[in-house]
Amino acid sequence: MILLRTILLYVLCLSVAGYAIVAYSVLPLGKLVHPEMRAVFQSHSIGISIHVFASSLALILGPLQFSRQLRIKRPDLHRWLGRLYLGVGVLAGGLAGLYMAMFAWGGFPARIGFALLAVAWLTTGWLALQSILDGDVQQHRRWMVRNFALSLAAVTLRIYLPIFTIGGISFVVSYPIISWLCWVPNLIVAELLLGRIVGGQALEGS
Repeated sequence: MILLRTILLYVLCLSVAGYAIVAYSVLPLGKLVHPEMRAVFQSHSIGISIHVFASSLALILGPLQFSRQLRIKRPDLHRWLGRLYLGVGVLAGGLAGLYMAMFAWGGFPARIGFALLAVAWLTTGWLALQSILDGDVQQHRRWMVRNFALSLAAVTLRIYLPIFTIGGISFVVSYPIISWLCWVPNLIVAELLLGRIVGGQALEGS
């Protein structure tokens, strides 16, 4: 069961990261989004590009950081990948996400939703870094679980969008809701798991 969850996690993360990289490097900027969102992206091309590519890196590297084998057999690689994940993926992606949240399509509710997501992502990343610098491995792992749950907002957002569309809910109505739905339940699930699993051991990959 753990192996299946791990495989599913890798597939989802790599699929969303691959989609984002192609959509924002090969296709015209904003080609696959709502026309009004496209105009915002084109007006803030640097901000959205940093957010997309840094966040994609976080999605690619994040699952690897929960691999017990990687930590045991290649601890130096684990640390370097962690530096890339936090220093480039979370820091650059979070700051750019916070900037882009000011212009988020969907009005004030969406802007607040995405802004709080960025703040929570940056904060949990900082606490994960601080705890490992203090030598507290268990707290580091717990903060990393919370942080990666927020990284997965990029995945859950793209799961909810088609569900709302199939349900007949207009994009105008659904997008502000999804700006909160894509990350708040993720954090709740992370807290429930951390409450049941000592040290997060069962959350680790093979």
